[in-house]
Amino acid sequence: MSEIFDPSTHPHRRYNPLTKQYIIVSPHRNKRPWLGQVEPAQSKDLPEYDPACYLCPGNIRAGGKKTEVYQHTYIFENDYSAVLPPPTPQAPIAPHHLLTAEPVGGGCDVLIFHPRHDLTIPRLPREDVERIIEEWIKIYVKRGSQEGIKHVQIFENKGAIMGCSNPHPHGQVWSFTTVPTLIAQEKTNLIDYSNSKHPPSNAPRGPNGRPCLLCEYAHTEVNIEGTERVVVKNDHWVAVVPWWAYWPFEILMLPYRRHIPSILHLTPEERRSFADILSKVTKRYDNLFLCSFAYSMGLHQRPTPLSSPEESDEDDIAHLHLHFSPPLLRSATVKKFMAGIELMAEAQRDITPEQAANQLRACSEVHYLDTTE
Repeated sequence: MSEIFDPSTHPHRRYNPLTKQYIIVSPHRNKRPWLGQVEPAQSKDLPEYDPACYLCPGNIRAGGKKTEVYQHTYIFENDYSAVLPPPTPQAPIAPHHLLTAEPVGGGCDVLIFHPRHDLTIPRLPREDVERIIEEWIKIYVKRGSQEGIKHVQIFENKGAIMGCSNPHPHGQVWSFTTVPTLIAQEKTNLIDYSNSKHPPSNAPRGPNGRPCLLCEYAHTEVNIEGTERVVVKNDHWVAVVPWWAYWPFEILMLPYRRHIPSILHLTPEERRSFADILSKVTKRYDNLFLCSFAYSMGLHQRPTPLSSPEESDEDDIAHLHLHFSPPLLRSATVKKFMAGIELMAEAQRDITPEQAANQLRACSEVHYLDTTE
């Protein structure tokens, strides 16, 4: 007689409807010994102000420009932008149809979260997190309203292990004259879902009453008994380790009470709830391994704001959500590597999403550096 399948112990595949790709889950592999690379321990003793930091107030940046003496947030155009403002030059004639290239333009902005060199989002007061969200909305509208811009990507790289070149708390906003690959892929799959037939549901609906994949998923995680992947939720937002998570402690954060295409569509109360859940999730991250927990975080939403009432509402099928992709696997010094089978065949993870969510739920919402003996 064959064993009864148990997803907490048996290898299996899970489907990601946002990418239409599978991931292998191998729970038993997390017990294997680790003799591979160990990252250096992160410093917990950053100064409040670093005279050598080009993002601290009043300091000179690498390109020679001065960072203003700011009191809260501060935004400036990246001194080394990856893309340049339009108009772009005309595409060259391809020597072969397999060797095509097309120009891409846009702009890159840096958003400093706070003047203190040592305070990342989980250490900031809630009102300062709300200020960051307000700046995200402003730059989304500003860049997304510029001629030729088709997508505005808000993101944060936190920690040297994720390639962040400066520990001062900051994020970035890149704007493009094209819609990037991952965004286009998500949009296509969201539209496909909205056009297909599904069983009746009490989940919120998308534009014109059409089904929304992420409304349905959030509703499922919040309301169906037996789900184990919710890390934290409040009146408007939920953070889960998604069913299809790739990174060990990956989080998908999204509003669950109604369909919201972008941060521009948030009510004041929903913005406050957004700041609340950002603070709670990132505190749990830091408390998991008692370190400044590294991650890449990005907002996915409508590529740009609606510019006129006559425009098609097709992009409103987008449902605002945030992806957190953290590399840490077993401790503050052991990370997950994308290698071997994952580069050559299919994505794979060891710890199950349910086990990861359980560990994060167990973490305190009081930051470990703010606790008293």
